[in-house]
Amino acid sequence: MRKSGGVAILLACAVVIAGCTQHMAVQPYQRAFTPSEVFSDGTSARPLPADTVARGHTADDPLLLTGKDASGQDSAVFPYPITRAVLDRGRSRYDIDCVPCHGYTGDGDGLVVQRGFNPPPSYHSDRLRQAPVGHFFDVVSNGFGAMPSYASQLSVDDRWAIVAYIRALQLSQHASLDDLPPDARAQLEQQP
Repeated sequence: MRKSGGVAILLACAVVIAGCTQHMAVQPYQRAFTPSEVFSDGTSARPLPADTVARGHTADDPLLLTGKDASGQDSAVFPYPITRAVLDRGRSRYDIDCVPCHGYTGDGDGLVVQRGFNPPPSYHSDRLRQAPVGHFFDVVSNGFGAMPSYASQLSVDDRWAIVAYIRALQLSQHASLDDLPPDARAQLEQQP
């Protein structure tokens, strides 16, 4: 009797266990690129986030990614045209990431410098005014001296936008009348 009771209990446990399903193992799924009612756009595939690069793939534009020309030297040209939108983005990112050390005008007198940190060089020194834009991109990307790399915080486009804004800061402090367009020069000369 004892044996038959043990077998009965084992049989009952087996029936109970067989009746359970693993809901985690049996789930509905969507095949890629098939229609779906789950998402409002009707597709099962989700769009890739901005600036996504597949693993193992590299971009083919070394100027854009490194600031270096074909010979490996710092480039003197930007990889794309600089527009007002690029300068506005550069100013925004500069104000967030660069002003604490470099200051609003690029003189190297930011708040951390006022609190005792070693000052960075002024963007208005002759050496940095003559430096190619690729130099600034390289420094923002890889760091230099006490300045750390900002590659993990800033996208490639944001780094180039900051470089464009640095050039605008340099021009703002060292522009001559000859740098102005004729209509702006005439307007300035008419003012008392």
